[in-house]
Amino acid sequence: MKILIINGPNLNLLGTREPEIYGTVSMEGYLDGLRCEFPSLELEYYQSNIEGEMINCLQKDDFDALVINPGAYTHYSYAIADCLKNINKPKIEVHISNIYKREEFRQKSVTAAHTDAVLSGFGMDGYRLAVLSLI
Repeated sequence: MKILIINGPNLNLLGTREPEIYGTVSMEGYLDGLRCEFPSLELEYYQSNIEGEMINCLQKDDFDALVINPGAYTHYSYAIADCLKNINKPKIEVHISNIYKREEFRQKSVTAAHTDAVLSGFGMDGYRLAVLSLI
């Protein structure tokens, strides 16, 4: 089973960006742990700060399930929302922080309606919980 994990803007800075919110573990380090925990899965990772590149990656359609953290695009990218709407595979939206405890503009997700579930506030473990749910 191939699971695509895709992160949006600024999530390439995990481990150094606002560690009080996002923690001190890099995404690469976290992925190493996931790959060890789930050796039978193919976990492909993609990150982009560019909305169109994220959509291009999603439209390749070469995965069985999806874990997506759209980052800031969560709150206003109708383009990513439309793309997700047309992906007929299991998909889970993940947010490291609890978006409902943050600024008002961060509490609205335009992409969540087009996923099967949303995990918010579990820290980096949200990715692991999403993978467990998908398998």
